[in-house]
Amino acid sequence: MVLSVELPDPIAKQLHLDGEQGGRRALEMFALEGYRSGELSRGQVSELLGQSFYETEAFLKEHDCGLGLTFEQHERSLERLRGFLAR
Repeated sequence: MVLSVELPDPIAKQLHLDGEQGGRRALEMFALEGYRSGELSRGQVSELLGQSFYETEAFLKEHDCGLGLTFEQHERSLERLRGFLAR
């Protein structure tokens, strides 16, 4: 699918979409928003950007898109891991 969007020049410049890498930056912004909203999985972000698993992990981390777990979810995971390792 090809998608075209027309933006006023000042807004394109403000979003850093006016350079030769503007299309790539727009795609990355689209992927990040899709991931943050929960509409795209990590795998889909990887596919969309043509990246490996590790490149996608680094990309998401660089843009503060961690796992999105709450502190309580981290604590439960840690307790399960400790229980598993104690066996």
